[in-house]
Amino acid sequence: MAKFKLDDTDHSILDMLIDNTRTPFTDIAKKLDISAGTVHVRVKKMEEAGIITGSSLRLDYGKLGYSFIAYVGIFLQKTSQTQFVLERINEIPFVTVAHVTTGKFNIFCKIRAKNTGHAKDIIYKIDDIDGVTRTETMISLEESINDKKRLMHSIFNSLDN
Repeated sequence: MAKFKLDDTDHSILDMLIDNTRTPFTDIAKKLDISAGTVHVRVKKMEEAGIITGSSLRLDYGKLGYSFIAYVGIFLQKTSQTQFVLERINEIPFVTVAHVTTGKFNIFCKIRAKNTGHAKDIIYKIDDIDGVTRTETMISLEESINDKKRLMHSIFNSLDN
């Protein structure tokens, strides 16, 4: 697949959308001194090229009662069970991230829960999945950095124009 070439206008549009995905195209157009139609066409082309793959919603989980975060390392009986276990993990809505990893764990997950009792129930569900031999849990005391914007800005600023 050919690399999509971004020009300065594309970079500017992406920078504004990274900061706020809900920025109206008319506001972007005014800031860049181009038409809203041009913004729309460029965003559509970036979506079709797979550079933009949707938008996201950020929630304050604490205000919703889900401030407890834990990381669960999962040990499997056999690595061939990875896909099966991931499919079962995907059925547990409180597991927000799952990575297949090298090293100590076969799978490493992030969970969000209401409290320690709720986290325990989630971990027990993971532990009950066929193929999981054991889990190891680390409780997050504080989520200090959770900002993909900095990464995205850095990536786009490093791309050749």
